[in-house]
Amino acid sequence: MNQPSLLLVAVAGRGVVSFQITILKVLAGQPEGRASHPDVTKSVAILMSSGADWSERMKRLAARAPSLSIFSRGYVLRDDAGWQITDAGRAFLASIEAPASEPALEPPVPTQPIEPAVPDLPSNIVRLVDHQDKRRRRAAA
Repeated sequence: MNQPSLLLVAVAGRGVVSFQITILKVLAGQPEGRASHPDVTKSVAILMSSGADWSERMKRLAARAPSLSIFSRGYVLRDDAGWQITDAGRAFLASIEAPASEPALEPPVPTQPIEPAVPDLPSNIVRLVDHQDKRRRRAAA
């Protein structure tokens, strides 16, 4: 069985996180999330050399997960048949690919409208707000 370090040597310490994200992307695109080591190596090499667009995209994603280790976190499993992305790996990939502008996991607390205090008005003054409310109720009836 090939060791993951053989793949990681290719980047010599630079861009290891973006390289690992590329591995996750390759496996996520395979049937059942599984591929042989040679297939992963070939696909990763193609993507990593495909141009600045891919590289920049992977750098942006890597910035969202600076200490990524796909093997120790259980995002990718290895066996004699090859490598396979786990459900945790798919969830992680989805989480870093989600736009940064998406709302936080906790929904915002809805604010209650603040009712102004009714001032004590002399009896000869008609509040226009009350008048408008009465007119709306009559029109709705």
